[in-house]
Amino acid sequence: MADAGKPAVDRQFGDVHVPVLIAMAGLPGTGKSTIAEILSARLGATIVSVDPIESAILRAGIDADQPTGLAAYLVAETMAEQVLSSGRSVIVDAVNAVMSARLQWRDLAARVGVDVRVVEVMCSDKELHRARLEKRGRTLPNIEAGSWRAVEQSLEEYDEWKGQSALLPRVTLDTVAPIGENVEIAFTFLAR
Repeated sequence: MADAGKPAVDRQFGDVHVPVLIAMAGLPGTGKSTIAEILSARLGATIVSVDPIESAILRAGIDADQPTGLAAYLVAETMAEQVLSSGRSVIVDAVNAVMSARLQWRDLAARVGVDVRVVEVMCSDKELHRARLEKRGRTLPNIEAGSWRAVEQSLEEYDEWKGQSALLPRVTLDTVAPIGENVEIAFTFLAR
């Protein structure tokens, strides 16, 4: 049973809960991590974030010319699988810009036998997005603070979601709207 006051998003079969895998997606600085943290607190889900993993890989002395981003996604996948296998829901906090990254989460969910949902976060106001990116205080060792140029590069690499809704159920949140409104939209989507 869910704790009093804490809604369950996990599918429930009697007293048995089946965890879900929630993959965040979107450009840097759109508000993915903020929404992931709020959802995690409400759902009791574990967050696995790719950026700190990549930072640790670089801090370990792995050359930045190596595919550290890919390595970070693979470590995140391993961590998420372990948490899901223990019966807890997971929120993966990552850009998930390309189809192969997105399908990684679908395949993990299938392998572990859980549902996967994607919460895509975007900001339709370019100036607001840029201002948020420039004032965010998150810094990780060995990872360049998000620059607007990095966002533009990510946008160039960002695959469209055409035809992926059957593979990956997804909701898109525009962070021009108030955070509470976006969290409720995400929560409603996840609870279905």
